[in-house]
Amino acid sequence: MSAEGCTITVRLVRSFQHRNFRPLVFHGVPLEQTVREFMAFVRQGEPCLKTLFFLSDTMKIIHQAHKSKTGELVVSLEDDDKLILKEDSTLKAAGVENETELAFFCEEDYRNYRANPVSAW
Repeated sequence: MSAEGCTITVRLVRSFQHRNFRPLVFHGVPLEQTVREFMAFVRQGEPCLKTLFFLSDTMKIIHQAHKSKTGELVVSLEDDDKLILKEDSTLKAAGVENETELAFFCEEDYRNYRANPVSAW
């Protein structure tokens, strides 16, 4: 699968409290690129996304194919040290595989939500 690239789903998280996110599917993603390069690629997507998600600076693995899913609707609040991707590593070294689902969000918003995980409806 690495020769053609992988399919990666990215949840662009706008609000943790309101559970507001937009999923985007990317096909042919080379896992040899760095996390920083992939974040720049996602930011340069559709023109309307540039204004909504320019503050996003962190990616976290939500789910990988054939593994269990979290009960949290937007992103799991556990295992940050293992699941948050380091910008300098490649996607492959960070644990991203074909059909991995990632969350892309503002780290400050995530930390605030993690400190007080209350949903607003």
